[in-house]
Amino acid sequence: MKSLEELKAIRETMQAQMGLRKEDSNQTRIVVGMATCGIASGARPVLTALSDIVQEKGLTNVMVTQTGCIGLCQYEPIVEIVEPGKDKVTYVNMTPEKALEVIDQHIIRGHVVSKYTISEMIG
Repeated sequence: MKSLEELKAIRETMQAQMGLRKEDSNQTRIVVGMATCGIASGARPVLTALSDIVQEKGLTNVMVTQTGCIGLCQYEPIVEIVEPGKDKVTYVNMTPEKALEVIDQHIIRGHVVSKYTISEMIG
């Protein structure tokens, strides 16, 4: 059996190799709902598109993660953007194409893409 120190070292090495980062309070988080309802609605290609474009653009202050059920199944795929010091923005009925537009407009340029937000859908 490995010692606790050896296991911690292995864990840190694997996290570094996988590109996992510890959550940073100055980091923007993009959260994709990946429960059964989200996956059935097409969340996996949305997650892939977001991850790919964040890497391609070298956006080191942005972390793409996934979560379980967000609770709004009829609006899946859902993407939430949590920026430090700002209100969370919830995008609904996302597609990979919409996700790319959100990265360009919201994450890079700082303009919320209102037409894809939950407030536009239920407003």
